[in-house]
Amino acid sequence: MMLFSTIWIESSTMTGEKVISLQAARTLALHTQGLARPNTPGSQSGMAEIEAAVRQVGALQIDTLHVVQRSHFIVLWSRLGSYQPRDFERLVYDPAHRVLYEDWLHAASILPLSEYRYSLPRKKRARQEPSSWYERWLADGENLNMMESVLEHIRLEGPARTKHFKSDGRRRGDWWDWSPAKRALEWYFAFGDLMVSERVNFQRVYDLTERVLPAWVDTNVPSEAEVDRHWAELAVRCLGICTVDQAATYTYRKAVPSRQAVKGLLAEGVLLPVQVSLADGRVQEMVVHSDHIAALEQAQSGEIKAMRTTFLSFFDSLFWAKGRDEQLWGFRNHLEAYTPAPKRVYGYFSLPILHHERIIGRLDPKLERKEAILRLKALHLEPGVELENELVTAVAGAMRDFMHFHKAQNLVIENSQPAEFGRNLLAAL
Repeated sequence: MMLFSTIWIESSTMTGEKVISLQAARTLALHTQGLARPNTPGSQSGMAEIEAAVRQVGALQIDTLHVVQRSHFIVLWSRLGSYQPRDFERLVYDPAHRVLYEDWLHAASILPLSEYRYSLPRKKRARQEPSSWYERWLADGENLNMMESVLEHIRLEGPARTKHFKSDGRRRGDWWDWSPAKRALEWYFAFGDLMVSERVNFQRVYDLTERVLPAWVDTNVPSEAEVDRHWAELAVRCLGICTVDQAATYTYRKAVPSRQAVKGLLAEGVLLPVQVSLADGRVQEMVVHSDHIAALEQAQSGEIKAMRTTFLSFFDSLFWAKGRDEQLWGFRNHLEAYTPAPKRVYGYFSLPILHHERIIGRLDPKLERKEAILRLKALHLEPGVELENELVTAVAGAMRDFMHFHKAQNLVIENSQPAEFGRNLLAAL
């Protein structure tokens, strides 16, 4: 292991203690998330690159919003540029190529199948320690019969969607208004009896786990301590640099066991504590993985630079560490899709604009698929960012590839703040 003293970067005038520069911290965070490499116009990533990108971030969050491509496709585009979404889907749903799968981690997610065994204690716990809501639901004999008949139907008839089961048409008061069959499918999915074998029009198709899970997947059940350690280490490795509590938010772990796992990893020297200069000038203790010490030194020396210009989904894993967007970028990632339109500031599905190590703006896109038009309902430059020609050229390059990825032929900008940003962007295209 490298000497820890080599990663000290600059002195704090208040304490005399050395701290990591803000630029180095940002660069390491972007590097470990696959967001530092230069754009490569005209390239096309294949299945190997797609799989590697998923492994690098640990998981992709699935979301239903689709004013442009759905979030998990955008997260990959942000790192790879244009690729064929069908290649990604083959890695998840094609038995001949399946190395990824759907599960719960950071909400509904797509993960490498190498992570499957670490979900087994949670699945076992869901079955053995059901929620009080589930117990009440099962107290209705009709629901219990439904549970049994749903699983038997799939066992005998093969993969099924919710539509294959009749609903009684009653409203049940829950905000999602799931039918009993849908609830049964989701419970069996949570228990591990069912997996998602494919999606049809984005609707899950469920099948027995034994018919979906490849034989090579490790199904040895780890202890709870092993699970906590695994996810804590993965979170810090994927984030690059974060606080102890942010390691828990990356994978939606409970704070106390996650902190204990991080403490153990620190004691072993797997993780190392560092002092980091934040965007507001304060100094914050964070942790880095020992495997990333060399990368951190290279980030400081300039050997590793953040060179990418791209657009980021609100659900991008770069933002899973709660509060780190404000700590490192002085930026608050915010989704306004569920905010009443008159109260929105940046738009329905605003995408942050990353330019090298800075987040310099936001855009609110909507794809008009039949007309092949990408419409920016809003385009904003962040306060304090100067509208330089190099920045506009880089954003235009990212926009060309974003349009190509969405098969859009024309760009329309409805509102730009400042107006010059929109005019210059259109001119650069």
